[in-house]
Amino acid sequence: MPIVIPPSLLPADGRFGSGPSKVRAAQAEALLAAGDPASPVLGTSHRQAPVRDLVRRVRVGLTELFGLPDGYEVALGNGGSTAFWEVATACLVRRKAQHAAFGEFGAKFAAATRRAPFLEDSEVITAEPGTVARLRPAGDVDVYATPHNETSTGAMVAIERVAAPDDGLLVVDATSGAGALPVDVAQTDVYYFAPQKVFASDGGLWLAICSPAAVARAEEVEADAGTRGRWVPEFLSLTTALANSRQDQTLNTPAVATLVMLADQVEWLLDRGGLDWAVARSTESSGVVYSWAEQRDWATPFVREPAERSTVVATIDLDEAIDAGTLIGALRDNGVLDVFPYRKLGRNQLRIGTFPAVEPDDVRALTACVDHLVGRLS
Repeated sequence: MPIVIPPSLLPADGRFGSGPSKVRAAQAEALLAAGDPASPVLGTSHRQAPVRDLVRRVRVGLTELFGLPDGYEVALGNGGSTAFWEVATACLVRRKAQHAAFGEFGAKFAAATRRAPFLEDSEVITAEPGTVARLRPAGDVDVYATPHNETSTGAMVAIERVAAPDDGLLVVDATSGAGALPVDVAQTDVYYFAPQKVFASDGGLWLAICSPAAVARAEEVEADAGTRGRWVPEFLSLTTALANSRQDQTLNTPAVATLVMLADQVEWLLDRGGLDWAVARSTESSGVVYSWAEQRDWATPFVREPAERSTVVATIDLDEAIDAGTLIGALRDNGVLDVFPYRKLGRNQLRIGTFPAVEPDDVRALTACVDHLVGRLS
């Protein structure tokens, strides 16, 4: 018979997924408004003003949120971060890339550049799950690539250049934390992400903040593609994506509902204080989880080094006497959702999304629910 958690312990909103993440009610209301026949956005041409205004709101909002330096610009295209790995492989790497791989995102981008027949074999610096790998200067590398945060393990790394842009672009996968992790984008040449984490929207779209050096590199590589034996399909062309983005559109039809929710979330973050507010809020929520785990003899933060613990995805190992699957199932029975570990990691673990849309008080309630269930299950 299912264990019933007392209603007084339950969070007001039980969504703690690490992506897709909690969508605020106001975002759903924005979707309804976008379908109003009096001023429709949904179901209209993406080449016309209503949808192009959405794209403009996203680009202007992200420019403000990240405090973009002069010359940096926001590009977007369809396909999500998975597609952007191929875009970067085709359009940014001249000859050789170096990758920091300490989870799924880093490893998959490294696999993309290693598969490319027109590139030299990539250098891949690895680290055990729960720790981070760090890039290092190398004379034969022209693109350095690292995740900012790994959703799969809950580990994050500080972002700083390892070489001047002329010696190697820094390309950062920020999918699982962009908008709530501290960053100076001037330290990067491409800071790219998808909207289904901090921005509480749907997947299938990539966004990339590009430096002037990155734009110049894409123009150079794509211009020389034919003579260097590489093929850059239009769908994977960064210069094409940039040209369309400057007109507040995408090359092909975007998911307009995704843009509606994304624009609403970006403006919600800005209204509350921007990046500093979002970082502080997620840090508070993740801090609740880590402190709670450290005070239990049956729970331990998976990432041992505090400075490397993600502020947006908290991973907690459980004692072998507590079956995480049973605990997660009991939480779901009570409306507390999606705190399961990354499937390939195979650990007896909880993984808790602490994105800005999640209320810190709901995170506190979650820990009380886990305490209650552990007591009952024991």
